[in-house]
Amino acid sequence: MVHHSGSIQSFKQQKGMNISKSEIAKETPLKPSRRSLPCLAQSFAYSKSLSQSTSLFHSTESEPPAHTSVTSVSADKTEQVNPEEDKKDSVLKCSFADLSDFCLGLGKDKDYLDESEHANYDRSRLIKDFVPKDDSESKKRLSKNDMNYIASSGLLFKDGKKRIDYILVYRKSNIQFDKRNTFEKNLRAEGLMLEKEPAVANADIMFIKIHIPWDTLCKYAERLNIRMPFRKRSYYTDPRSKSTGSMHNYFRRLKKWMSQNPMVLDKSAFPDLEESDCYTGPFSRARIHHFIINNKDTFFSNATRSRIVYHMLQHTKYENGISKVGICKLINNGSYIAAFPPHEGAYKSSQPIKTHGPQNNRHLLYERWARWGMWYKHQPLDLIRLYFGEKIGLYFAWLGWYTGMLIPAALVGLCVFFYGIFTMNASQVSKEICKATEVFMCPLCEKNCSLQRLNESCIYAKVTYLFDNGGTVFFAIFMAIWATVFLEFWKRRRSTLTYTWDLIEWEEEEETLRPQFEAKYYKMERVNPISGKPEPHQPSSDKVSRLLVSISGIFFMISLVITAVFAVVVYRLVVMEQFASFKWNFIKQHWQFATSAAAVCINFVIIMVLNLAYEKIAYLLTNLEYPRTESEWENSFALKMFLFQFVNLNSSIFYIAFFLGRFVGHPGNYNKLFNRWRLEECHPSGCLIDLCLQMGVIMFLKQIWNNFMELGYPLIQNWWSRHKIRRGIQDASIPQWENDWNLQPMNIHGLMDEYLEMVLQFGFTTIFVAAFPLAPLLALLNNIIEIRLDAYKFVTQWRRPLPARATDIGIWYGILEGIGILAVITNAFVIAITSDYIPRFVYEYKYGPCAGHFEYGENCLKGYVNNSLSFFDLSELGLGKSGYCRYRDYRGPPWSSKPYEFTLQYWHILAARLAFIIVFEHLVFGIKSFIAYLIPDVPKNLYDRIRREKYLVQEMMYEAELEHLQQQRRKSGHPVHHEWP
Repeated sequence: MVHHSGSIQSFKQQKGMNISKSEIAKETPLKPSRRSLPCLAQSFAYSKSLSQSTSLFHSTESEPPAHTSVTSVSADKTEQVNPEEDKKDSVLKCSFADLSDFCLGLGKDKDYLDESEHANYDRSRLIKDFVPKDDSESKKRLSKNDMNYIASSGLLFKDGKKRIDYILVYRKSNIQFDKRNTFEKNLRAEGLMLEKEPAVANADIMFIKIHIPWDTLCKYAERLNIRMPFRKRSYYTDPRSKSTGSMHNYFRRLKKWMSQNPMVLDKSAFPDLEESDCYTGPFSRARIHHFIINNKDTFFSNATRSRIVYHMLQHTKYENGISKVGICKLINNGSYIAAFPPHEGAYKSSQPIKTHGPQNNRHLLYERWARWGMWYKHQPLDLIRLYFGEKIGLYFAWLGWYTGMLIPAALVGLCVFFYGIFTMNASQVSKEICKATEVFMCPLCEKNCSLQRLNESCIYAKVTYLFDNGGTVFFAIFMAIWATVFLEFWKRRRSTLTYTWDLIEWEEEEETLRPQFEAKYYKMERVNPISGKPEPHQPSSDKVSRLLVSISGIFFMISLVITAVFAVVVYRLVVMEQFASFKWNFIKQHWQFATSAAAVCINFVIIMVLNLAYEKIAYLLTNLEYPRTESEWENSFALKMFLFQFVNLNSSIFYIAFFLGRFVGHPGNYNKLFNRWRLEECHPSGCLIDLCLQMGVIMFLKQIWNNFMELGYPLIQNWWSRHKIRRGIQDASIPQWENDWNLQPMNIHGLMDEYLEMVLQFGFTTIFVAAFPLAPLLALLNNIIEIRLDAYKFVTQWRRPLPARATDIGIWYGILEGIGILAVITNAFVIAITSDYIPRFVYEYKYGPCAGHFEYGENCLKGYVNNSLSFFDLSELGLGKSGYCRYRDYRGPPWSSKPYEFTLQYWHILAARLAFIIVFEHLVFGIKSFIAYLIPDVPKNLYDRIRREKYLVQEMMYEAELEHLQQQRRKSGHPVHHEWP
């Protein structure tokens, strides 16, 4: 008795809970979350019959004395765990998850006959709050359909009992059977069950079905610190729940009204996703009595089972030697040709889902998410996370958030554009250009260009005004603030998702080392400061040298991009003379537009070709660095790909925005490239029209190309695979895992391509938005399609990817913040340098009719066009022409004391441009910083809830341990104390 009391008191002191039960009951608590109420209500039922619940795990053998061991359960045998190992376990860092993958089984498997040793487990103690009465029939129907479909789709071993958790594929003709045999033998030694079966449609293909039994699951779940739901006790009630009042009724009516929103998913369509509210803790076989285990087949979700199997595949040897390990290397050397978790079944059904329910989660995802008819609906993020894992779930959550935030940006951009349309005819600049019939512009090329009347640029001037009007500065400031608000509120959204998906305590330290890293540096070890265990270590000198080589490769590729842009510039200089003398009259009249359009198309082809080379080089450079973990590898590879493609995509745009027409000289003294080709000038209406054309064409063509490569290419390949199967075999039933093999694999870079496409689009939307206010609208339309396209691709065209975990979007958030900063700078320069906003502003208040005074109704821009054009004497060209032509610049006339020198107005405009850049940047950066300061990363109520629930978890774990010790004392014949020690 003394021994047990001391153990209990010691446990209590370790937890730091030296308070009485009455004190906890009297405490005024915070309002519990929606997740904690059902779990806490259920915990009272568990405490009544703890001895019955522990009999679940000891049905075959009697329990030994408590002071020697604790018995844990497996499917076929019991395992003795030394209590010393239990003492080594640290305090459970429990948080609270939306464990839909577990609690699904609690509510829907009442008709499922469990053949395990605990089939007679008392189901009256399950969480009944999770199963609404009106959905019970649909849940039973779903459970029956699901089990029948699993049996008929090839998702079980031949015995019809063991589920398939992973699939390996190899060719019989491959000669590396020794490596395969060794690898498979080691997998069996680790506890996996394997079953081979040849393909139906191809006699050379062999499939290996892998099943992980309960014993192995428990062992690796404990080793990998996988969090699972455990039992709870009710410690408090909320006194405010008894006096809800009128406010509660108001919110209930508001919630009912929101449920009628056509964009909200119908909850009844998801009988499989009732909100389950269970606290979780790291799984431990020594503390298995803490966890809620109703059915061993559903306790670990499909995603968890797949992650554990993949971990084993990655750390199993196939030959002697430290580097001969991992399924990835076996796939690379051709021993196997694929490894993937199977889909849960077909995504289509001959029976309607409304009347017969979904056959499986894949079918449900297709009907309620991936179909094009669901484009206006919210995404079922919990189901996406359940089926594809948290990493893919976070991607779609971020993509949906980004798309939703684009709506206000697109509306404001559209308003700026329509403002330009409605005020176009009232623009003084456009009026003056359209009426300038007697003003002749100097030739824009050397040989084939003639004098051009200024009014011939009337259309270009009006189009330019659509993008360069009074709303441009406002929209640039708005988009800079929008980018900050988008990122700050995404952090809040991410914190809510990580809490809901039980990722609060999931840290990077839990990641395992990459096999390539272990094989390279296995001789160099140091103690991990987190785990206290020795692990391979990369010396600093080796790391720095590899980083230097990688950085050199990055700069080389960036210089290659710049060279390609320079080649396009030379092309523009060469062909503009040819287009100016073209036979077709339309091209001859609009030779500048034709030159720009042809250059844009050629530049787009170069971008696509170089992207293929960049991917391979980035892959080699990243492997050369030997990153420590998979997340480090992904971040390093993603950063390289972003740098390559960002420079590749935007270098030509930067050239047009800031260099085109800036260093051309003046008539009679033009600057020439290699003393041969005259540098290109802007159109008489300005350079902004060229920038808009460049951005619009590249953005539009790239989105079409990306959508084709993401969906069209896999569709063609999958159609060809099905065609070959039908041609080779007829009337054969193809099992599900063979159908999965015929699908396209997810690319080896995971979500990198998806994120990269959206981040580059975010750059287009923000960096040059002052020149192209319709960019947010085009991005919004594209993303509405992109969400369903990606959903359709993941559900129907790709093999099921490994359900990986993640707490955020990785390095992409830092890249987005960098783009937001760059956007402020570039928009300041576009407004100050590329557009005519500053020259008009200086003229209006310094040189125009309103200089020094202002009268209401007076047009302050009258005479601006004439003021912005300089004179040149045609007789100086020696071509036998006389008179004057005009060109865009602020230089002295031929009759002045300093002809063709910059005038004072030029320096005033330059000073105003620099001042605008400084003021604009400081103002916008100040606003961005202030907004970021005002918006906390974690909502206040969520922060309080997390702290409160951590406290409650410690109390619950202590109570569970206390009752477990009391049960042991009862079985050993010692008196039981019903009060706290």
